Amino acid sequence: MEIINLFYSMYLYGASGHGKVIAEIAESTNQPITAFIDLDKTKTNILDYQVIHEIPIQKIDMVISIGNNAIRKKIVDENQYFNYKTLIHPKTFISKRTIIGKGTVVMAGVSINSESKLGKHCIINTNASIDHDCIIEDFVHISPNAALAGNVEVGEGSHIGIGACIIQGVKIGKWCTIGAGTVIIKDIPDGATIVGNPGKVIKIK
Repeated sequence: MEIINLFYSMYLYGASGHGKVIAEIAESTNQPITAFIDLDKTKTNILDYQVIHEIPIQKIDMVISIGNNAIRKKIVDENQYFNYKTLIHPKTFISKRTIIGKGTVVMAGVSINSESKLGKHCIINTNASIDHDCIIEDFVHISPNAALAGNVEVGEGSHIGIGACIIQGVKIGKWCTIGAGTVIIKDIPDGATIVGNPGKVIKIK
């Protein structure tokens, strides 16, 4: 398992409720936070941290604390010089054979089993479960209490809704939206929105 767990001072990009959760993960692992960055000038502080409104043009340690997958990707594309860090809540179970990419955040109660691979800038949210040999590409968000069986693949930018279930061996395309509580029993094409039990495609981008 590849986990970055060094003592450094970093910035969090996005001063919102999601940012609060990420800040507390940093605090729980003794990672100092310099400040939040947010372009909304009405925000001046969050959880007693300063919010700054300009992006430093320098190589700084950074975690993007924004839940929207497309926005995270846009920020990364526009700020290649940041040194993106990984944050993992101490109360997780993660196999030592799991690989986790830079910029990914893993929240409390998560389980990730053997030889799963998580890409960069993903969100694995509270109490989510990822079984063995799953492949999670960059900029994916796995919502709270979602469950992925073994050998599931999730394409770049897809969002798995709260409480969704995906059976073993299913492939979900890029930039899909899986609705809350949806049960996925077959492969899903790129750009699809799926809801229900069993899941049905209601639109494709």
